[in-house]
Amino acid sequence: MKITVIGSGHLGATHAAGMAEIGHDVIGVDIDPTKVDTLNTGRSWFHEPELDALLARNIGAGRLRFTTDFAHAGEHGDVHFLAVGTPSGDDGAYDLSQLSTAVEKLSPHLHRPCLIVGKSTVSPGTARTIEDLARRLAPAAEAVELAWNPEFLREGTAVADTLTPDRIVIGVSSTEAEKTLRMLYAPITANHGCPLVVTDLSTAEMVKATANAYLATRISFVNAIAEMCNAVGANVADLAEAIGHDTRIGHHYFHPGLGFGGGCLPKDLHAFTHQADTNGINAAANLLRAVDGINQHMRERAVELARVAAGGELSGRCIAVWGAAFKPGIDDVRDSPALDVAQRLHDLDAHVTVYDPQAMAQAREAAPALRYAPSAAEAAQDADLILIATGWPEFGTLDPYVIGDRVVRRVLVDTQGVTSGTRWRSAGWMVTGLGHQP
Repeated sequence: MKITVIGSGHLGATHAAGMAEIGHDVIGVDIDPTKVDTLNTGRSWFHEPELDALLARNIGAGRLRFTTDFAHAGEHGDVHFLAVGTPSGDDGAYDLSQLSTAVEKLSPHLHRPCLIVGKSTVSPGTARTIEDLARRLAPAAEAVELAWNPEFLREGTAVADTLTPDRIVIGVSSTEAEKTLRMLYAPITANHGCPLVVTDLSTAEMVKATANAYLATRISFVNAIAEMCNAVGANVADLAEAIGHDTRIGHHYFHPGLGFGGGCLPKDLHAFTHQADTNGINAAANLLRAVDGINQHMRERAVELARVAAGGELSGRCIAVWGAAFKPGIDDVRDSPALDVAQRLHDLDAHVTVYDPQAMAQAREAAPALRYAPSAAEAAQDADLILIATGWPEFGTLDPYVIGDRVVRRVLVDTQGVTSGTRWRSAGWMVTGLGHQP
């Protein structure tokens, strides 16, 4: 099938490459010529495991290319995916300006029947608004139809989530739209046994935010329990392991730590809260605010743990913060708990040096006032305290004796539980964590 994907960010570039991989003829579209030029070389402009190989293979095969030309995209596509950003507005609701702009740029070039498919995360009612806008601007008018197909990509596993998803959800208002999307996704549903859930537009629009609100709730729940464990001397990591074996609960998204960040969970939680407020559903709004409140509180807890570990005073202390990305395996620092904690420590007059295996350039841009080092060991040089803020596995493999030779005081605050407390303590370190002894 002839497909376009509007937007070439974390979602759009991966989706375009994935659709080409399953055999479709794909054009990715973006307004940023630098991103387009980079992608056309077979490389991504952001770090995502396996994506560069996918891009290079399909560009080489002639199934994939990227452009800034909306006219070319409109002429090419029978199906047009919308994969642009919907960031949080000032009131917490989704800012739909990129979505509207994409439709405004694409629609004047739609001269024949086609299907526009939204992948961006939005609130219910958006699809109808976008369909009305497209039909008003498109020469094909009523022959343009809209469906919604929410994305469930996780940074770090986005390629696998595209090619072997655990479900595909489509919201449609006609049997023809359903038929088109069943054909489009047939290589995935037929070969991998992936369930395809067909529903109405409003339900499809709600699915992604609902899923992320639930995942955020799980994370905040286990972090709330972490504080209770800390108060009574229990180990939250062991507790989570124990109750996670209950099949009704499970282990996924049940790891105690600094909480969630990134470009999706916080944004979707805030938008879901706004939606509950708008509809007067106070119980839901209060629950979601509590989830967000716990998430922010964990960052404050980490700073307080650092203050206590540093002897009660942060001003003038040299602190190494290991980790800047919002989770391991990626280079994204959007709303990163790790970088936020580092910045808070800096704002309390600590001398903070940050190291991250992937996100150094992004961290420097987001938090230029901090110091940065090219390795964990160099970040630890002359430190009074080391704080592990992102759960990179490499931090758990470091030699506590080697690191101990670099620091002024052997004090470790492991907020992610990636180190062996026994191993580090045997090397003379004082080790603490969030609600558990790592």
